[in-house]
Amino acid sequence: MYTAGEDDTVSFGFQDINANEKKERVGQVFSSVASSYDTMNDLMSGGLHRLWKDRLVTRLQPFAGMCHLDVAGGTGDVAFRVLRAMAEDQTRQQEESDAPTPVQLGQVHVCDINPDMLREGQRKAGQQRLGEGGGLSWIVGDAEQLPFQDNSMDAYTIAFGIRNVTNIDAALDEAFRVLRKGGALHCLEFSQLALPGLRELYDAYSFRVIPQIGRVVANDEASYQYLVESIRRFPDQKTFASLIRDAGFSGVSYENLSGGICAIHSGFRL
Repeated sequence: MYTAGEDDTVSFGFQDINANEKKERVGQVFSSVASSYDTMNDLMSGGLHRLWKDRLVTRLQPFAGMCHLDVAGGTGDVAFRVLRAMAEDQTRQQEESDAPTPVQLGQVHVCDINPDMLREGQRKAGQQRLGEGGGLSWIVGDAEQLPFQDNSMDAYTIAFGIRNVTNIDAALDEAFRVLRKGGALHCLEFSQLALPGLRELYDAYSFRVIPQIGRVVANDEASYQYLVESIRRFPDQKTFASLIRDAGFSGVSYENLSGGICAIHSGFRL
């Protein structure tokens, strides 16, 4: 477990703050935006975040009976996709099998440090009637100190969450700890543009437009200013891949999406 020293500093957007302050300040951001988070994602990305999350789950290849952990996934966007894919595989296996024993669905654990985000996810799950028969759990927990046993998960995802933790290395160490041998990590996060000539346009949109959308829709310009700045402070694709290797993962790779606006990094515990 990472413990910050009195003089340790970390980034909070473009600010450098004491490491012990970051969890509380990030918590304030997400409590503020929880109710409008999904709407803002649609507006900011033009709906592309849905395709990015679809691709994340395609790379994950969910299967019936798996035990999956989605970290920082409070509103359920990734977890719902994983659960539906597991249910589809469950149906396929049952149709193809002559065995009388039913195929088990498995379990998706949604773990988020912010109770307001989890409540939003539970509200959406109720509306969509997901997890009514089991298979979906909601847990308040810190990515840097996960409330799960060693070697207990088949797979781990985190979408647009790891750049908000205080210590990325500690979060990756925890991901490695809870995964079983053969288990997979898939991380979807904003990254660095790979297409030349688009950075200026992207920066202009990010810094001039997104905070104003936040002001109008969420009544919170400052939180979206932080979120834009936090993207710029996050390691680039190759650097982040190195951090994943340093945590013990093998077969580390990444896939750029939308020209590198975001990337999916993958690794395996062998």
